[in-house]
Amino acid sequence: MQTIQIQEVGRIKEIRKSIAKITGLTRCMIGQLVHFNDNAKGIVVGFNSGEVVTFLLGRIEEIRVGDPAYSSMEPFTVPAGEAFLGRIVNALAEPMDGRGSIQCSVFRDQGSEKKELITDHRPLTTDRYPVFRKAPGVLERVPLSRTFETGILTIDATIPIGKGQRELIIGDRLTGKTSICTDAILNQRGKDVICIYCCIGRTYSSLLKIVELFKGTGALDYTIVVAAHAASSGGEQYLTPYTACALGEYFMDHGRDVFVVFDDLTKHAWAYRQLSLLLERPPGRDAYPGDIFYLHSQLMERAGQYSPEFGGGSMTFFPVVDTLQGDVTGYIPSNLVSMTDGQIYMNTSLFNSGFKPAIDLGLSVSRVGNKVQCPAVKELSGTLRLEYVRYNELLKITRFKANVSETVNQRLREGEALTQFFLQMNNDPYPLEMEVILLYALRRKILTVLAKGEIDYFKKNIYAFMREKFPDVIRDVGDKKELTPELRRGLDDALLAFFKDKGIAVRNLES
Repeated sequence: MQTIQIQEVGRIKEIRKSIAKITGLTRCMIGQLVHFNDNAKGIVVGFNSGEVVTFLLGRIEEIRVGDPAYSSMEPFTVPAGEAFLGRIVNALAEPMDGRGSIQCSVFRDQGSEKKELITDHRPLTTDRYPVFRKAPGVLERVPLSRTFETGILTIDATIPIGKGQRELIIGDRLTGKTSICTDAILNQRGKDVICIYCCIGRTYSSLLKIVELFKGTGALDYTIVVAAHAASSGGEQYLTPYTACALGEYFMDHGRDVFVVFDDLTKHAWAYRQLSLLLERPPGRDAYPGDIFYLHSQLMERAGQYSPEFGGGSMTFFPVVDTLQGDVTGYIPSNLVSMTDGQIYMNTSLFNSGFKPAIDLGLSVSRVGNKVQCPAVKELSGTLRLEYVRYNELLKITRFKANVSETVNQRLREGEALTQFFLQMNNDPYPLEMEVILLYALRRKILTVLAKGEIDYFKKNIYAFMREKFPDVIRDVGDKKELTPELRRGLDDALLAFFKDKGIAVRNLES
């Protein structure tokens, strides 16, 4: 039997950049999708007297005043499924990588949080998720208890992140914020974590570099790229993070762990401010509309950890925001700081001095804390942040002093070794086993007696050496994740063998 689809038809009355006003649509709701043609759509954002106001999406240059507009009176949804892995899509979840259409797995909502796979031979309808979905309630969540491993030693040791957390990446332009996020995505290889990189307002060339990085490292196999680059319309840049979140919620609802990067929400706020001013809504602070806080808070609330009764899935957010000359009190940065579970602050001075990743441990914090750290890392990194902050304060005090005591000199040497210890190259995330080895060597005060070049050599070669000569120790670290007496002896033997093999004398291990 043929089905009859009822649609309202209106006409475009006015087009103002990324805004269209439509007459003749009497049954619309906020957030609903309106169709103009195959390549252009709109999303309802408001109503005037006898008019419907929409943000334009897609090829808006093909739309003209007087063109018909079709409304199906349904909420705005996007397709979702496993087939999106490895693909690059736009704000409407349509492919933009030239690899053809996306054939999604088909699930039908049965009125509960669980989905039932359709296996009959009826015409298949794509599983669709609402873009503006309500965040999970308190009773559907549980406290965060599992570690999210970024592979960045500074973060995993001093600013631990839990699965389901919202950790803000904040700092000036060109300080390595995106590198933090891409390294975290690269480190999820083999960890059964679905990654979503959401590009908002970045240049097309920078987006291509990130996609090529993912392809070259194999990270694209478990990653979805949702992109609205700088040449996209304001409506697409506004919609993109919600689309990325909807794609992630598909996997979260099916018990998977999801990691989403929003790069960046400053440009998202700019796009929404532009659209709001075109809509003639009253501007507030910094010309932003009054609902800009709600705009981001409703997005951040969708992260979390489901309880086992609801599948046990999680969604972790890394929103990125720009500051101007280190001012974290700006309107958008301060809003996002208040609605996330901590922030990683990127310092321009540290970056310019060669300290990379340029994470300011004095201003960075994780409100989940070491409750999610594995026992070995938690034991070895307990006072690491305090030691580094004290070293920086001592360095400022003694910078212009010619004579200092031997005790102060020793503390300065330990601080210099700690600084070298935190340095890490881009696109080189550390596995958990390597982080435990490096932290153990630091706690044994081995690095303080090594020269700068010897510390670099140690960091680059110790893991490969132990994988070849002491594979049992590496396996025990990964399996137990706890420093037992036997594991300590194994680490001591491995470190002693490494330095003897390289001809470096270390008394700390021999004692």
